Amino acid sequence: MLTLDNLVCGYGSVRAVHGVSFEVPAGSVFALLGPNGAGKTSTVMAIMGHVDIHSGRILFDGEDITHRRAVDRAALGISLVPEGRQLFSDLTVDENLTVGGYAYAVERDRAKRERVFGYFPRLFERREQLAGSLSGGEQQMLSIGRALMAEPRLLLVDELSLGLMPKMVDICLDALMKLKGEGLTILLVEQNTARALDVADRVCVLSSGAQVFQGTAAEAKAAGSLFATFLGVSEPQ
Repeated sequence: MLTLDNLVCGYGSVRAVHGVSFEVPAGSVFALLGPNGAGKTSTVMAIMGHVDIHSGRILFDGEDITHRRAVDRAALGISLVPEGRQLFSDLTVDENLTVGGYAYAVERDRAKRERVFGYFPRLFERREQLAGSLSGGEQQMLSIGRALMAEPRLLLVDELSLGLMPKMVDICLDALMKLKGEGLTILLVEQNTARALDVADRVCVLSSGAQVFQGTAAEAKAAGSLFATFLGVSEPQ
């Protein structure tokens, strides 16, 4: 579904990612891990078309999208759940969902909305409430729901658990696993290493913009030294 081939990207002359390569198989969960400043978000934003690409290629379902506009990538079926949620705080839950699907067929809006409410019943209860008044967990649900309104084939989720209570993390991860079961491909950036490895099929670890590990989640769990050296924990608890 997604291939990064020796990607070098950054912001102007500043290079944040140096030669990263990986493949995300269709229908899988791929975890991108690493400490703060490792280049995880820069990689995700490069996939979305918001970061300068100096060299390398990005392929989506076999098509080279390296220099395609962000709006074109979205139209191909790539959606982002951004770090920090980035909701329209002065719009309601319903209005945020409308924004998520604004570029797509209006006649499917109701079905897509009902699908989102099926994953997150709490959003249905809060549908007339301003997004800015929601709890952090509810905002994360809404951010995921807004991305789903575009009916993506590839969902990029940046720092899902950041600032959330464990119960809310569980609800959001359960929804992602249901989506995977329906065939959605997911790239998950996550600081909670243990939870990421519980749901991921494959893993890539970045450090200082460089790729230092790639393999299955089981291989990552077995690599104790990897976590001590690059992630600052003794093992993926």
